[in-house]
Amino acid sequence: MKQHRTWVFENKPVILSTGVIGGPFESNGKIPNDFDAFHGDLWMGQDSYEKAHRVLFEEAMMRATEKANLQKENIEYILGGDLINQITPTSFACRSMSVPYLGLFGACSTSMEGLALSAFIINGKGAKYILTGASSHNAAVEKQFRYPTEYGGQKPPTAQWTVTGAGAALVTDEGVGPVVTSATIGRVVDMGVTDPFNMGAAMAPAAVDTIEAHFSSRNLDPSYYDLIVTGDLAHIGREIALDLFSKQGLRIKESQFQDCGLMIYRKDQPVLAGGSGAGCSAVVTYGHLLNRMKKGEIKRLLVVATGALLSPLSFQQNDTIPCIAHAVSIEMNEEVKKG
Repeated sequence: MKQHRTWVFENKPVILSTGVIGGPFESNGKIPNDFDAFHGDLWMGQDSYEKAHRVLFEEAMMRATEKANLQKENIEYILGGDLINQITPTSFACRSMSVPYLGLFGACSTSMEGLALSAFIINGKGAKYILTGASSHNAAVEKQFRYPTEYGGQKPPTAQWTVTGAGAALVTDEGVGPVVTSATIGRVVDMGVTDPFNMGAAMAPAAVDTIEAHFSSRNLDPSYYDLIVTGDLAHIGREIALDLFSKQGLRIKESQFQDCGLMIYRKDQPVLAGGSGAGCSAVVTYGHLLNRMKKGEIKRLLVVATGALLSPLSFQQNDTIPCIAHAVSIEMNEEVKKG
C-alpha cells in the first residue's frame, strides 16, 4: 500500500540472515559480540585501503548468504553502496558475486535506502532473495572527504569517526525472524550548514523531517515503537533532533531515541562526537539491533539512516550540505510465513 512518502508492506518481507564484518577499532568497541568477524588491521591483505573496503562488503555478503544456507546463485539482486567515488568498493565487490546489481548512493543513509527498496521489490513479488547492505572504511573515507589519516590533521569536537565495517542483509518473502513492515523515503533538506566536520548538525533536520512524515503518513504515535534509532547523528545531531522534536510537538522520549553512532564505540574510544559512515547504521542495525530483536528485547524498531550528500567537489565550491534520511520499520515476527 502506498501512502504519502511511505510504503506499507502487507506481505512483510523477512530479514532472513545478515553478515556483519568490522575492523580492528570496532573489535574494541561497545558491541563486538554482534559482529560475525573482524580484521586485525586496516589493510586486510590488500595494497590499498579502497581494496580493503571492497573486502569488507564481499565478506558481509558471503556471510549473509552462507547463514541462510544459500548459494550465490540463489540471489537474484544485490542493492548496495558506500561513500567512495562512484561507489567502486561496492561495485568491485559485486564482481565476485556475479549477480544482477543496483548500485546506490545515499551517503550514510544508504543502508536503509537499500533495505527499503529490497523490501519494496520483495513485497511486490519482484524477487525471492535480495542482498542489500552498505559499508565504509575509516582510512579510505577520511582520505576522500577530510584528510588522510597519516596527515594527522586536528579535528574539532563536532567531527565523527568513520566506521570500518560492512553490514549486509538477505531479504526474502518467507521465514522466521524480523520483518520489514514499512519505509518512509526522505527528501533532500538543506539548512545551510557548510562545515564537513559537523555532519550531525547538517543531518538532524533531515532526520526529523522523515520521522515526522513517517508518523503522519502511518497515523502512528511515537510510542508505537520500542526504539527509534538514527544513523548517525552522534552527540551533536541527536541533541539538535531532540530539540526539534520538542519544538514541533513530537512526543519522543529521550530514552526511546538512540543513535547508531553512539552505540558502536565505548566512551573511552577517541571518536569525538561519535561514529559515522555508511557502514555505521548497517553494522549496528544488522548486528546489534536485530540480535536484540531476536532476544525479545525489542519488538518494534524504527531505523532512520541519515546521509550528507556532499562531495569533495561541492565542498571545494563552497556549497552548503544537502542531507537526507530514510526510515524503515522492522518488527519481530515469530511465525513462519509461507509464500
